[in-house]
Amino acid sequence: MALITKKPRGTEDVLPRDSYRWQFLEKLFRDEARAFGYREMRTPVFEHTNLFERGVGDTTDIVQKEMYTFLTKGGDSITLRPEGTAGAARAFLEHGLHNDPLPIKAYYLTSCYRYEKPQAGRLREFHQFGMECYGTQDPAADAELITAAANIFDRLGLKNISLEINSIGCPTCRAEYHKALTAYFAQYKDELCKDCQERFSRNPMRLLDCKVPHDHEIAQGAPTVLDYLCDECSAHFEGVKHYLDANGVAYTVNPTIVRGLDYYTKTVFEFLSGDIGAQSAVCAGGRYDGLIEELGGNPMPALGFAAGIERLLLTLEAQGVEIPLPASCDIYIASMGEDAHQKASALCNSLRKAGLYAEFDVVGRGLKAQMKYANKIGARFSIVLGDNEIEEGKAKLKNMLTGEQSDVPLEAEAFINAFTQIKLNDEFKGLEEKNN
Repeated sequence: MALITKKPRGTEDVLPRDSYRWQFLEKLFRDEARAFGYREMRTPVFEHTNLFERGVGDTTDIVQKEMYTFLTKGGDSITLRPEGTAGAARAFLEHGLHNDPLPIKAYYLTSCYRYEKPQAGRLREFHQFGMECYGTQDPAADAELITAAANIFDRLGLKNISLEINSIGCPTCRAEYHKALTAYFAQYKDELCKDCQERFSRNPMRLLDCKVPHDHEIAQGAPTVLDYLCDECSAHFEGVKHYLDANGVAYTVNPTIVRGLDYYTKTVFEFLSGDIGAQSAVCAGGRYDGLIEELGGNPMPALGFAAGIERLLLTLEAQGVEIPLPASCDIYIASMGEDAHQKASALCNSLRKAGLYAEFDVVGRGLKAQMKYANKIGARFSIVLGDNEIEEGKAKLKNMLTGEQSDVPLEAEAFINAFTQIKLNDEFKGLEEKNN
């Protein structure tokens, strides 16, 4: 019989045997965000389409080619979020967060959707961890955000991760840069790809981000934005570099970084991995001081970054970095007979309420198969309950690794106390042996 359905192209399932890897990363993200004073924000999976047209920019590939957009039954144009920042900015405005003490620091763990050709590290449904900061234009905030990302990679034990930074200036100095770019690319206009010919008049900075080899080669000779920064933007960029130096964060200035979204101003940055092929950016972000105003609010400086979770997992795998396995079963309670089976169920429930990982048979296996299953799930201890154990009110607790056995009572509270003490003693003994 054929499968009823298959997952859509460009999506992936996270199976129970693999979910611990995601949970490990998510906990690390949350811990790092908390250390920097960031609190979680959750926004809808879909937004009004014009939010992304205005926020992300209608000259970007995301808006022109990659968004999942549809009409509701009421005739509204709705889009699955292609990135996290526009929705966070909309929420900031809608809920008047500018009235709260500034800066507002928020993070998110979210799914995003872009229609593009699936490949390693690039899916149509993908997941991001992001940090967003609203209400400060101090270069120290830029460096703090970049440092938070760098700390995450350090905590993961990743190597071969490089940070590249740039400044793309403010609208004032960028207008002069656009003139210089237009003059430069005009001499090559007929050689550019179709997309770049369209970008030429709408947003010449997009030409610097083209991945077509011939266009990319032409872009290498283009004027650099750093030569056109106004005094304020230049001083801001110098400040960012000084704070990064003070925090011991290594970086390279790459004047060709422009980022693929129109809302960026001043600082832009990327963390790159040399271990995942062409899709080498595992984290990217920058400053977007004009975004809130573009969405209809009062001027409000802002900055943020997003890290691709799938790409991070690929990088960890490529570098052989092992994510700790989830905790194994503390105790498996095997049983023979209906009375013993009910007792096993009740004891497991008491253990679980006490915060322990306990299992008993819910399939109908024989005793031998139950013990085989206990080994498969890595149970650290086990007991076997039968009529004799129920009658005597005690059983043998077995250490599955050493084979040591101890008598334990079957009354719930006494059983938990005895088991907890034996488990602690075993952990202490193991720690002593490891240190010796």
